[in-house]
Amino acid sequence: MKIPFQHSAACRTAMDLKSYLKERRDLIDRTMNRLVPREQDYPEKLHSAMRYSLFSGGKRLRPVLTLAGCEAVGGVMEHALPAACALEMIHTYSLIHDDLPAMDNDDMRRGMASNHKAFGEAVAVLAGDALLTHAFYVIADSASSPIQDGKRLQMVREIAAAAGCMGMVGGQTVDILSEGKDTVDLPILEYIHTHKTGALIRTAVRVGAIVGGADKREMQDLTEYGEKIGLAFQITDDLLDLLGDEKRLGKQVGSDLKKGEKTYPAAYGIQESKNRARELMESALDALSRFDDRADPLREIARYMVERIN
Repeated sequence: MKIPFQHSAACRTAMDLKSYLKERRDLIDRTMNRLVPREQDYPEKLHSAMRYSLFSGGKRLRPVLTLAGCEAVGGVMEHALPAACALEMIHTYSLIHDDLPAMDNDDMRRGMASNHKAFGEAVAVLAGDALLTHAFYVIADSASSPIQDGKRLQMVREIAAAAGCMGMVGGQTVDILSEGKDTVDLPILEYIHTHKTGALIRTAVRVGAIVGGADKREMQDLTEYGEKIGLAFQITDDLLDLLGDEKRLGKQVGSDLKKGEKTYPAAYGIQESKNRARELMESALDALSRFDDRADPLREIARYMVERIN
């Protein structure tokens, strides 16, 4: 099933993007429900903990970007679905571990008790480990999607780099080591944001492009797009932590400031951070200038990244 995204003035309305995202989220959730062990499968508590966080109402931005990246280069969206779901599993694992007392020590996530509050710390750690490992099983399983083994291997390499010490885990480590310091210079701050958050977002777009058969130039442009929106997303996240509504966010605002985390608003002020996020959005849109209307979802998502309220 392909869901068209018409290129017209009506596309710019928030309702169009909302409908597009909902249709994609529903498709992703149905696919993940099939790919992840059931709650009643032994050991039940582990699988319940995995599904508790995985189906807690996330935005599914990373898997949606994978599907949109695939379609932007003329690929078949359905072929990218397993990899898209795998990226959401990896993102969810990172959130479970981020919330642990040894990390961010957050009691709430998406308006619900965080995983370790619901299932205990030990099971939360294992649920995160299981989601990360199962994600690579899904990507490597040739029965999950009719794509060439060469592309499958390329995706494994891309996602492992983005999730591991050269990407998300590396960024999280530098973030932890920077807590409590009076100042953190711009290169360190950008390293944290581009690795802790941006790496997986950039790779989500690239994985969709790989499945869709992007050529070298298309891959370069989509990589630049992914890098820009990844950083814009995190800057907006930092702003929402200061200015957002707790009910919409599903977590306490001001938590980054209380924990001494290094953020753009703390370092450069609110207005400069807003300006930087908008500059990144414009650069992301420029990177798509060679693409036709099949890339309209990517364009709208770039705008959403800096205009969102949760």
